[in-house]
Amino acid sequence: MHPNKIRADLWMDLALVAFLIGFDVAARLLPHAPGFMPVAASALFAGRMLRIPVLAMAVPLIAMALSNAALPGEDWRITLVVFAAISVPALVGILSRRWSGAIAIAAAMVSCSLFFFAVSNFAVWAFSGMYPLNLEGLTQCYVAALPFLDKTVMGDLFWTAVLFGGAWLMQHGPALARRAQ
Repeated sequence: MHPNKIRADLWMDLALVAFLIGFDVAARLLPHAPGFMPVAASALFAGRMLRIPVLAMAVPLIAMALSNAALPGEDWRITLVVFAAISVPALVGILSRRWSGAIAIAAAMVSCSLFFFAVSNFAVWAFSGMYPLNLEGLTQCYVAALPFLDKTVMGDLFWTAVLFGGAWLMQHGPALARRAQ
């Protein structure tokens, strides 16, 4: 591959990383419905689109770190679990590149949403002190979180459609416009 092509690809990837991080930070800091944020969707998108896997993993981690600087803090253990869980969609995106189509992408996103729900709420139960550390407390924690699950899944699917749909339009839009003429 020609060195100029490699450089151009790297600059395109870095521009996408900067866009996704800025988009995620703005979405977390601006008013939004609880759980309706693009961070997981942008992590999946980065994992599928970026050529350098470490850049894909950096997208959700940097976005969360930057936006957390302006948001009230949680217990560091909960934050650590949330950071780990929110980076899973990037890993899933990297590992699922061989499957194409909207169904594969939607299935990957829903599985990541459910994983995030399970892991993050387990961390809240284990580290927040809000619930007794027994099976009843764990059940209370998950039941209290249920009203947010559908918003998280729907938000993740919405932002996934926006990002992947936007990329598809950018790739195919000029050809569609030529056909319409």
